Amino acid sequence: MPEKFDVIVVGAGPAGTSCAYTCAKAGLKVLQIERGEYPGSKNVMGGVLYRKQMEEIIPEFWKEAPLERPVIEQRIWMMDQESVVTFGYKGLEWGQEPYNNFTVLRAKFDQWFAQKGVEEGVLLINETVVKECIVDHGKVVGVRTDRPDGEVYADVVVLADGVNSLLGKQLGFHREFRPDEVALTVMEVINLPKDKINDRFNLTDNQGCTIEIFGDATKGNLGTAFIYTNKESINIGVGTTLSSMIKAKLKPYELLDYLKNHPMVKPLLEGGESAEYLAHLIPEGGYYSVPKVVGNGVVVVGDAAQLVNAIHREGSNMAMASGKMAAETIIAAKEKGDYSEATLSKYKDALYNSFIIKDLMKYKDATHTFENNPQYFKEYIPLMNRAASKFFTVDGTPKREKQKEIIKSVTSEKGTLGVLKDVYKAWKAVK
Repeated sequence: MPEKFDVIVVGAGPAGTSCAYTCAKAGLKVLQIERGEYPGSKNVMGGVLYRKQMEEIIPEFWKEAPLERPVIEQRIWMMDQESVVTFGYKGLEWGQEPYNNFTVLRAKFDQWFAQKGVEEGVLLINETVVKECIVDHGKVVGVRTDRPDGEVYADVVVLADGVNSLLGKQLGFHREFRPDEVALTVMEVINLPKDKINDRFNLTDNQGCTIEIFGDATKGNLGTAFIYTNKESINIGVGTTLSSMIKAKLKPYELLDYLKNHPMVKPLLEGGESAEYLAHLIPEGGYYSVPKVVGNGVVVVGDAAQLVNAIHREGSNMAMASGKMAAETIIAAKEKGDYSEATLSKYKDALYNSFIIKDLMKYKDATHTFENNPQYFKEYIPLMNRAASKFFTVDGTPKREKQKEIIKSVTSEKGTLGVLKDVYKAWKAVK
């Protein structure tokens, strides 16, 4: 008779490990299955970890977790071919306990987090592919793996198998996602001495900076780029929706090379040595793409449930929060001895009453609005840069005349009404 568990968690990213850790800490018998060589080996995240959701799982985790730098400055760049308009915030309070967020290297952090689960009793199996869920009379009762005699059974199976969840698709929880519902992101880790990072980003040893880049970084296509500072390396990456990449015939690594050689970016990387390349699909569909998340004997968490807020680059925190909510529901189901969809739906209720779905609801039309209106990236960001250049150039022209010239240049092509319509559409998408 195959071994039986209380819970099988498929995937060892932040969502899966949060669920496995919480369940094991409550005394449940947990099996966690990871297809990679180790947790984190198949995962790509820009490198920002938010404190709040992680601390709810492991209090004061920052005292032992392999973190890089607490982030004290967040910058936003609106970039043209030879210029950039910058916004941002720098606050020293973020560099003190309890902190706001941190830069991390996923390969290190995910291994540490998964090991904390093992210490609580999780049985972690790496390099194992779950081929399908085992369904008996409409209830998920286990999984079938690629190992010999690879059937294992549980009261609940948790799908934390990533953005294109094949197991969720097998169960009919979601259709094939469209190219405009996912983004392809490529990232490179570049080794750079600590003192150079500190000098170039105006930091001290225990301070980090993040830069989110819009506009020319994606050649005007819908997407973003990022630069994050680690202790002695920099994460740099760029991604666009798959649909934009296909339409513009972009090659992801060529786009990354374009970004690295951009005159606004290149000086920050000078002298660095490439350490690692990574590529990954990221959910971009938002609220409308959230699949069915509960069934008889099964729940779906993290990227597999499309829980990413692309506007605020939030994914890992939503993953951990959803994993914890799923675990709390499973623990309550264990006490009742009932693993039906009706009982497990308390997870869905918790999810939809949380900041996760509320934030996805707020930005439900953002991706589609910007995807269908390329002028925001292709036209307005260059216009913004030209306007800033004109306004801040001291050439003897009165400032009021400069303002008139700038307004005229902005409205000359679309007209005042056209610009106001575009502003309204963008505001409506993010309000």
